[in-house]
Amino acid sequence: MIPYYFSIDRPQLQYVHIRVEFDTPNDKLVFRLPSWRPGRYELGNFAKNIKGLKVFSLDNQRLEIHKLTKDSWQINTASTTKVRIEYDYFASELNAGSTFLSPDQLYVNPVNCCIYVDEYSDEPIQLQLNLPRNWQIACALSVKDNVLYAENFDQLVDSPFICSSELEHKEYSSGNCVFHIWFNGEVKPDWQRLLNDFKAFTDKQIEKFIEFPVNDYHFLIHALPYKAYHGVEHCASTVITLGPTYEIFKTLYKELLGISSHELYHTWNVKAIRPIEMFPYDFTKENYSRLGYICEGITTYMGDLFLIKSKVFSLNNYLDELNVQIQRHFDNPGRFNYSVAESSFDTWLDGYTPGAPGRKVSIYTEGCLLAFVTDTMIIRETKGKYGLDEVMKRLYFNYALKGKGVSENDYKKELFELTGVSFDLFFNDYVHGTKPFESILTDALNAIGFELQHKPSPSYAQGQLGFKYVVNNSSIIVSALYPGGPAEMAGMMLGDEIIAVNGFICSGEVEKWLRYFDNEDKKITVVRSGKLKELILPEVNRFFYLEYTVEPIKELTHHQKKSQDKWMS
Repeated sequence: MIPYYFSIDRPQLQYVHIRVEFDTPNDKLVFRLPSWRPGRYELGNFAKNIKGLKVFSLDNQRLEIHKLTKDSWQINTASTTKVRIEYDYFASELNAGSTFLSPDQLYVNPVNCCIYVDEYSDEPIQLQLNLPRNWQIACALSVKDNVLYAENFDQLVDSPFICSSELEHKEYSSGNCVFHIWFNGEVKPDWQRLLNDFKAFTDKQIEKFIEFPVNDYHFLIHALPYKAYHGVEHCASTVITLGPTYEIFKTLYKELLGISSHELYHTWNVKAIRPIEMFPYDFTKENYSRLGYICEGITTYMGDLFLIKSKVFSLNNYLDELNVQIQRHFDNPGRFNYSVAESSFDTWLDGYTPGAPGRKVSIYTEGCLLAFVTDTMIIRETKGKYGLDEVMKRLYFNYALKGKGVSENDYKKELFELTGVSFDLFFNDYVHGTKPFESILTDALNAIGFELQHKPSPSYAQGQLGFKYVVNNSSIIVSALYPGGPAEMAGMMLGDEIIAVNGFICSGEVEKWLRYFDNEDKKITVVRSGKLKELILPEVNRFFYLEYTVEPIKELTHHQKKSQDKWMS
């Protein structure tokens, strides 16, 4: 058994002291820190947080360390049969995939901070915590007397934990599984409402998959006093950060349900149904895959869809979420340049930031919309007998439970066997190509009784001048430009600060001044790199950014009604 020890003697400094011991049967030992974490397919560079790395022999002699790569080291062990490795890990970031220490809590994602040795990755692990007496531990691992027990390294790094005196806990059952909900931080949960809603979408997801992959599952929710929204999936748990606290059971309650349903669905899709390139995980380097439209896209679609299937969401609630995805798709000119498959591969290149304007698309948004279209195609071709949830169930039983990763050909094979229709052209045009989505979205919506409508953006800047802006501390900063729009043609740049329209200082009211000078050319004064620039934006007789909405068709045909019922059931 591999022993890890965590201590937090001076939590205000935010350094977690970590100690681990390994046997050394050979003359050399190589130990590593994971280069990335599952759930975020980009390099993490966690080693940048390590300070004071030291290695000692069995007789407590200091051993020399040779660094091999940014996150791997080698030591000569000819003179000892066991080594003790000690280091401090700087834990200053609090999000759903990080490690964080303060006088109030210790929150750990072991994948960030636990070193490992390849030869011992299958050995059982015990992790001992030195904690204040009044702190509880929330974790999916077995816990006894402040000691966590994992079957192997993979289970350890897939099991985040929260240690705090502010934990609140309730549980519910679904199928043969017990589901735990933990809140950490100041929060006033509406437990009855929450448990009813969580049980409803959990029951529906398990109904469609028939079984749940684990016996106990934990929702670890950080209630934060500031704006936050983030979730990370694990086999037997998820970590969610949400805030501000006072809105969690008010305006943010829909977000709490949405992200929780999304992360629960990941237990099957990604944690069990895993891309073949990530089966198994290789923590030493990038695990490139083009299947982000399955991993994150289908999960984004299904996470929200199960809220309407379980009647937790109303139809209007669901359409609000679908509208967001459709709007993001049409607002992103990257859809003309880079496919969703290519964008999936490149998460390892530029992470999850927008990156170069118009270069790529989101695997969440594009994957969600393609999953929606695929779902309606299956419903149509099987005359309402099956939907996309049947395909995912088959991937779970035919691949995940048989210890196999899934390839794109496997996914297409299941689609063909279910419908009798080849999806090759669909994949060529929309998954690996950049063909516009308008026609397939219109057809998919119409098939289940909806229609896609659009109108000019109500924002004057967006609809008539072709630029978006954000307000940052009363500064008006240009954030997006419509290709070929008046703003771009006039020479406006991303990051310009707009200060005046036709000589009048905006004082944060740029929309009102733009409308005041409607039907006139507009002289926009901007600050760029410390200099004032004046740009002339001509008045043109067309619109640029459009606002898209999905609306129900008032009178449905028999086939539309049948298909809609299947889609929502």
